[in-house]
Amino acid sequence: MTERPAFYRCANGDKAILPFVPDEYDERLAGLRDLMELHSLDAVVLTSMHNIAYYAGFLYCSFGRPYACVVTPSDCVTISAGIDAGQPWRRSHGESLTYTDWARDNFWRAVAHVAGTGRAFGFEADHLTLMQSEKINTFLKPARGMDISSATMQQRMIKSPAEIDLIRAGAAVADVGGAAIRAAIREGAREIDIAMAGRDAMELEIAARFPEAEYRDTWVWFQSGMNTDGAHNPVTARALKRGDILSLNTFPMISGYYTALERTLFLGEPDAASLKVWEANVAAHEYGMSLLKPGARCDEVALKINDFLAERNLLQYRTFGYGHSFGVLSHYYGREAGLELREDIDTVLEPGMVISMEPMLTLPEGQPGAGGYREHDILVIGEEGAENITGFPYGPENNIVA
Repeated sequence: MTERPAFYRCANGDKAILPFVPDEYDERLAGLRDLMELHSLDAVVLTSMHNIAYYAGFLYCSFGRPYACVVTPSDCVTISAGIDAGQPWRRSHGESLTYTDWARDNFWRAVAHVAGTGRAFGFEADHLTLMQSEKINTFLKPARGMDISSATMQQRMIKSPAEIDLIRAGAAVADVGGAAIRAAIREGAREIDIAMAGRDAMELEIAARFPEAEYRDTWVWFQSGMNTDGAHNPVTARALKRGDILSLNTFPMISGYYTALERTLFLGEPDAASLKVWEANVAAHEYGMSLLKPGARCDEVALKINDFLAERNLLQYRTFGYGHSFGVLSHYYGREAGLELREDIDTVLEPGMVISMEPMLTLPEGQPGAGGYREHDILVIGEEGAENITGFPYGPENNIVA
């Protein structure tokens, strides 16, 4: 009987064109290896989708299987499942090793083959389960372990010019989706029908702009009436009625990079109470954008907008922070939590950071002006100020659909 291997190399076809040139990945890996040298780490075992995509270019599809990227002073090797065949190798900067499922824990045997055993390792503690931690102790037998999740996040928070170019393109794609959604809004149309119009328009635009990319994960949340009360409420089959408050949310995904456009609209003229809340939220949005500049601190920005809303007796209707970082992230992976506009984040804005301004007010059903009001723009922090890369218009003068 032929012995089945625990892992093997599957270099099928030619290397694909990745989202960034090789020098970009080499520079990112150099930053990670500086961290390894600073803390005397022999290897780093990355397991999250966002960090593997950031350092190696490969965005995995887990489907219940573990994945990794092992970085040593000389190598960068993705560890992937056999079900993916040669795609991880084609889409990885560096090498790739494929593990088999003939025996349990072949994944960890492949990791140990690259990383070694009994050494000093860096791990993403915010991504490891208790079970994975036990496997690490069993198969890698670390002499010392260190959590590198915060340090890698700090590196990802400052975008390269190439990343900013990709994010800028994503913002333009989001605007295309917004235009398609606005054109599809009509009385009697369902949320799902309108959402599909926006999604289809964005996927076509992404394919036109990035013909060498993989296409997945682009989505729309189009909400109406009471369904606007939460920022992440899923789409329903509710039919639009005249007088509805609407929330347009487009999310193009380009090679793991997320961008967003979020706008409040009304189908027909809003009543006086709704208009007053909408205008106040737009004013908070504009005030907040004026605060985003190098040297500003996240918590201080949040507190200033709090004061702005409190003066208008609206602060009690705020439901979450005022903005967050952009880069390799999605609604099911990634988050640069160190760069969010909240009262508990003291990060200082620096050139190269990309951040949103997105105030939201939610008034409960049965109250005058009920609904969720949200505007969202993406800003790139520069040397002197911030550049707004979102083009879709906001406010009552633009987004009342007759």
